[in-house]
Order: sequence, then structure tokens, then C-alpha cells
Amino acid sequence: MKIELTGAQAASYAMMQINPDVVSAFPITPQTDIMKEYALYVRDKKVDTEFLLMESEHSALSALVGASSSGARAMTTTSSAGLAYMFEILGVASGHRLPIVMNIVNRALSGPINIHCDHSDSMACRDSGWIQLYCENSQEVYDQTLIALRLAESVSIPAMVMQDGFICSHCFQNMEVLADKEAKKFIGEYKPKYSLLDFKKCVTAGPLQLTDYYFETKKQLSLEMNNVLDSYNKIAKEYELLSKRKYAPVEDYKLKDADYVIVALNSVCGLIKDCVDELRDKKIKAGLLKIRAFRPFPYELVSKALKNAKRIVVLDRSESLGANAPLFSEIKNSVNNDELVEGCVYGLGGRDIFKEHVMELFSNMAKGKKVSRFINSR
Repeated sequence: MKIELTGAQAASYAMMQINPDVVSAFPITPQTDIMKEYALYVRDKKVDTEFLLMESEHSALSALVGASSSGARAMTTTSSAGLAYMFEILGVASGHRLPIVMNIVNRALSGPINIHCDHSDSMACRDSGWIQLYCENSQEVYDQTLIALRLAESVSIPAMVMQDGFICSHCFQNMEVLADKEAKKFIGEYKPKYSLLDFKKCVTAGPLQLTDYYFETKKQLSLEMNNVLDSYNKIAKEYELLSKRKYAPVEDYKLKDADYVIVALNSVCGLIKDCVDELRDKKIKAGLLKIRAFRPFPYELVSKALKNAKRIVVLDRSESLGANAPLFSEIKNSVNNDELVEGCVYGLGGRDIFKEHVMELFSNMAKGKKVSRFINSR
């Protein structure tokens, strides 16, 4: 079915079709539209979710830890400072191996106070033990929310699904959604391995682990993370048969013979694709590598995709102060010759990136010039 939705509405629509047992959240710009839309589904009895409006984001995720530990299918959503306020509980959720799914509308972290998009919020949580999937547009937000739910429950690891604040969350796109019956069949019934309410098979949640077992618990999660991409590929293939839309941990765009490649994630990839098309018409071998799965990071796929590139520029919408930016760091770790890779930081606090900026990057690569460390900054 074809429909016009914003990124926020796309996330809510997927949640409606999932019909989780418990949803809890706290409003924060620019995520609020997701929960506002979902509250209408609850009001109109299109879902039978236990909907909890909590006093804070910390409480919202804490409530889901309890719900998920009790065998409930649980989801939430947040942005920026809300995600930062949840940080203590992120490790609780992943350490308990709870398949909670969280839609994140990317927004800059303070300070100074800013309500617009960059990736400093989710990138700050990249080592918290959560799967991280990044989305270019509303269509991907919808599709990846369904895939993330299946993936989280199959590997017992929580998952984040990212979209760019305002750029994606508040902009409409013509897209396609599954029929409710198709979506429900794809998601299936959740059958938790353990539940605090299963009194015939009692378990303990949240025990104290000192030097005796803490190391082993983290090792177990680390090893399972290494299997996530295999599970993702299987689930995405099943989804492709249903939706006719193909998803992989990375997406290559005109990359097979590309000499000059930009690596990026989220909404800027649409702009880069337009630039690549224009350059290809001029016989310039430009290409894009879009990273969809940031955690776990698909090192082998990235290495294979970039093996023929002569120059590579990595765009980060966040900065690691005093170190390489997050995506740039991972790409340097993926390629055999990291001297071919340069990094650029763009769009902090919602600063626009335009066609001329991307074209200048490709031009500098082709001319052998060094690219700017920061794009469109004063």
C-alpha cells in the first residue's frame, strides 16, 4: 500500500503494526511526534498496548527493562538529552539481553542548547551493547523498525533505529507499507526465553556480578554481537521477499568501478546520490558507500566495497573531540591502506550541507587536493 508519511509517522506506523505489549516514553523535540502519533493509535484502540507516559527518559527505559524482563514486547523512542539521560539503563538492557527496540530521532547534544540534527546522541552510545541501524529516509525508518524488532528478538540484544531530526522526522515522503496482516505475520509472536512471571522456570534478573562472572557476561554479549550481521541478512532477505525492498548492512551506489568514494550514513546519502548521478553523466567515476549497520560494524563488507577506490572521504555528523570522528575511525580500520581515507565533519547542530559542498569534495578528490576537515563552518 502506498502512503505519504513523515519519518516520525513511519516509525509510529511500524510500531502500530507491531502492537508491542508495553510502550513508555517521555516527550522531547524532535521525537515527540512519534509518541504523539502512537498515542492516537492507543486512543483509537488500533493497538492494545500498555502506554506509559513517564516522568523522565531514565524512568521510561527503566520501565521497559522491567516489562521486557517479564516477557513483554517493549518499545520506546527518544532524542538527544533524553538518550543521554537513559545512558545508565542502556547497559542494563543490553546486559540483561532484553530485545527492546528504540527509535531515535537524532539531535545534537548540549551545550550549547540545540534542537537540530547531528549524530552526537546515538554515537555517544555506540559501545553500550545495542544494535544500531541508521536510516536515510521515511521508507527505511518503517522497514528497519520491523526488521530491528525481529532481529533484536532473534539474538536477544536491544536495537536502536536512527533517523535525522527534522530532516527526516518532519518531512513527508511517498512510501510503501505492508498490509497489517503481512506485517504481523513477518513479526510473529514473541516467545521470550525467560520471564520473571514464569514461575515454573524461575530466574534472577539483575544479580550482582563481581570478578566472578562479570567478565564472562560481557564476553558472551560480545561474541553474540559477532553473529548479529548473519541474523540481519537472513531476516532482511525474508523481508525482501515480502516487500520487494532489499536491505543490507551497507549499501553501495555506483561503487563497482568508482575511483572517488564518499562514505556516509542517514539522510545526507540522498544528496550524495544526486551528485554521483551528475558526475557519472560527466564520465567522472564517483560513488557512495552508505553505512546502515553501525553496530555491529560490517568491517569485511566495507573493506570489500572500498578495495578499488583511489580516494575515500568519510562524512561524520558528529565529532570525537581529541580523536578521529566515529565513522571515519571505523572506515580507517576497515581498509588496507588508510592513507587513502580522509575525514570531514559536517552538519553539527543542524548546519546545512549543500550540493556544492559535496561536489567540491569529489572535485578535490579527483584533482588530488586535500579536503577540508570541516564542511560549511566559519
